[in-house]
Amino acid sequence: MFKTLKNDIPASIVVFFVALPLCLGIALASGAPLFSGLIAGIVGGIIVGSLSGSKIGVSGPAAGLAAIVLAAIATLGSYQNFLLAVVLGGIIQLIFGFLKAGIIGYYFPSSVIKGMLTGIGIIIILKQIPHFFGYDADPEGDFAFIQVDGENTFSEIINSVNYIKLGSALIGIVSLAILILWGNVLSKKGKFFQIVQGPLVAVVVGIIFMY
Repeated sequence: MFKTLKNDIPASIVVFFVALPLCLGIALASGAPLFSGLIAGIVGGIIVGSLSGSKIGVSGPAAGLAAIVLAAIATLGSYQNFLLAVVLGGIIQLIFGFLKAGIIGYYFPSSVIKGMLTGIGIIIILKQIPHFFGYDADPEGDFAFIQVDGENTFSEIINSVNYIKLGSALIGIVSLAILILWGNVLSKKGKFFQIVQGPLVAVVVGIIFMY
């Protein structure tokens, strides 16, 4: 564990800067108490990550679930009822885990999984392009092709050209340049650039630009 500490500490700082406002924002959008967002982030990031034993597992706040949680709270009648449903769902997952039901995944060809992940990646990139330029007509986390603002994924990108915000675009371009430069050039120049991660620098520079 301590062998990777020099990489884990900078990575954890980056995750903190990204996950903390994301946890609060998703809790607010879901109609849940803000404190529950912090608890969910801690449980998902630390407890679930420790118990799973997976080296490639991803757990934490997901913006796409905000609408589902909001609808679930409304359907179940209260936030307390929703929490009970979450606990029961967690118990079912634990049972499947103890039964080693995850072995079912071996029956799916790796090409199907890679194709699915590639498709998700393409969707995320396309959805982020308007936000990259500061055009936020469609809310963050809407991954449907037909969006809630009446546009579709491609028409939204075309519309964003007419609403480019210089500040947002500048932050995006500078941050992207830092990531590329840090990963491909500076990381080979010395240990400092290996210890201090590019994403952390990009986040800090973005915060400085904002203020």
